[in-house]
Amino acid sequence: MSGRPDSGTGPETADSEAPAGQDESVDPRDESDDPLAASDDPWEDARRARWTAVGTGAALTLAGLAAALLRLARSAPALVPAAYAGGAAVCAAAAVLGSRGRTRRALWLLIAGVMVMALGDQFD
Repeated sequence: MSGRPDSGTGPETADSEAPAGQDESVDPRDESDDPLAASDDPWEDARRARWTAVGTGAALTLAGLAAALLRLARSAPALVPAAYAGGAAVCAAAAVLGSRGRTRRALWLLIAGVMVMALGDQFD
């Protein structure tokens, strides 16, 4: 002992006592404002899945159409821009399905659309 009175701020009391009025079983770090944290609301999860499917479908559609136009400008076999345009059409259909709540089918159509575009790239 050093002869000083114990102020209660030592390492042995810093974590052992909860502030007054706070339940020890509830961790305040569990209630985060993280938008990526899992929510308990199934409607919010469904809404997020629909927006993800629509956004991804639209982005892949634009990328496929841009690639098709770029390949049309160069001397490439006709199958290459057709494959990019076809893949873009499949991704556009996936975006429409995703907006209607068919997110599983939209995911598989997005995968199929990207595979069609990748196959068309192999012919170049």
